[in-house]
Amino acid sequence: GGPAVRLESPEGGGGRRGVGAAPPARRYRLRDGCWVLCALLVCFADGASDLWLAAHYYVRGQPWWFGLTLLFVLGPSLVVQLLSFRWFVYDFAASTKDGAGSTKDRARGPRGCCRLCVWLLQGLIHLLQLGQVWRYLRTLYLGLQSRWQAEHRRRHFYWRMMFESADISMLRLLETFLKSAPQLVLQLSIMVQQNSVEPLQGLSASASLVSLAWMIASYQKVLRDSREDKMPMSYKGAVVQILWHLFTIAARAIAFALFASVFQLYFGIFIVTHWCIMTFWIIQGETDFCMSKWEEIIYNMVVGIIYIFCWFNVKEGRSRYRMCIYYIITLSENAALTILWFLYYDRKTTSDFDALILVCVVSSSFALGIFFMFIYYCLLHPNGPMFTPRAGGCIFRQQPAPVPGSPTDAVTSPPRSLPRTTGGERDGAPGERDSCVPVFQVRPCAPPAPATRAPRTEGPVIRIDLPRKKYPAWDAHFIDRRLRKTILALEYASPTTPRLQYRTPGAPQEVLEYETTV
Repeated sequence: GGPAVRLESPEGGGGRRGVGAAPPARRYRLRDGCWVLCALLVCFADGASDLWLAAHYYVRGQPWWFGLTLLFVLGPSLVVQLLSFRWFVYDFAASTKDGAGSTKDRARGPRGCCRLCVWLLQGLIHLLQLGQVWRYLRTLYLGLQSRWQAEHRRRHFYWRMMFESADISMLRLLETFLKSAPQLVLQLSIMVQQNSVEPLQGLSASASLVSLAWMIASYQKVLRDSREDKMPMSYKGAVVQILWHLFTIAARAIAFALFASVFQLYFGIFIVTHWCIMTFWIIQGETDFCMSKWEEIIYNMVVGIIYIFCWFNVKEGRSRYRMCIYYIITLSENAALTILWFLYYDRKTTSDFDALILVCVVSSSFALGIFFMFIYYCLLHPNGPMFTPRAGGCIFRQQPAPVPGSPTDAVTSPPRSLPRTTGGERDGAPGERDSCVPVFQVRPCAPPAPATRAPRTEGPVIRIDLPRKKYPAWDAHFIDRRLRKTILALEYASPTTPRLQYRTPGAPQEVLEYETTV
């Protein structure tokens, strides 16, 4: 049922390596493992604090707060667990079919009783709402294996680790904005209404806030780490991104809670209106994330929920203008919501001094978030400082557009993307395009370059007849699980590191050829 594949030996015979040795691939470091453990700790703290608080409300005889708190825990968790189990079912079923892959892979596949045990174990894990925990542990295991195995097995485990990291990042991002974000607003609203902060409420709200900020930064880091044509994000940059989103989301959530404590109905109308406007804005931007139109619309609707709380880049190009527009809108909304609350709040339960303190907290938190955003872009952006000092100030630095086939497009470790080869490198007769052409074709790369130029590495090329997804979207092989299965099978069977090559949309004739075959 998967795409047809053809694996050919590289030029030079026998699958031997070329003249130039392949540049070193990215290695899994111990700090990467520590980052995964911290993410697992944040996930545990977020869920456990919410359940503990729900039990506390139940014991105190507060059924409404108990029901809402538990609803925001179990509802999103069930949705994410079903999605995670669906991905497992597809991956596991694909790995046990007699499809693409070597005989060695099929011989190692689980059989009979072992297969049943795996199904039962995974069903139990997801039934207990521990799917994300299992994926975090699996990511850690695959990363450590990529350090301990031999060179050929090492890159195989690294690829699998990157795929698992992509999965857990998408799942956790969805869970945090469906669970942690409304949970944070709910608990803050309860605190404002009660005019007091209980320890469990503060713990739950803090865990939700940290989880939101952590997952935005973690998602962006994994996204960049998965793209070999993009510079990876440093851990310093990730920490500053956490602080950036921590303070901006905190200001946003407090403004929401203050307004909702007085205008419950109007707050619901405001949230729905903001979500509709943001979703329409995203759709109008013509994002290119999913493999079908309807999946793309659903993805845009989910991103619209994220845009209720914070900025999230979803499209290639100059994001600073879109980001400035978003933060101007957010600042205006925060100010309007806070002022309306200040004008109509209950003077019997909240003193004027406390009200002024809350207004100052909203404004200072947002200002701190914008400050850390400037720190990130001025000092810690992966592409270098986005601002350069000139004439005693800071101005934007213009980024030149990448030229297809230029050295900036060349990458050095898997998964890699190369410029589209010319017609002379294609196999098959002239009329081959009229037949059913496989989506994947593994072919030798160009002959070694002359001695005066940098040596090129011989080896197989996995050619994917799809346009490459531009950052900040994932590549197609991170989204489409059929592509993952075939790439891993080819990578495992290949004696040298294969390179991934997407369709180049720049050549009109080439695009026309692909559109008649995909």
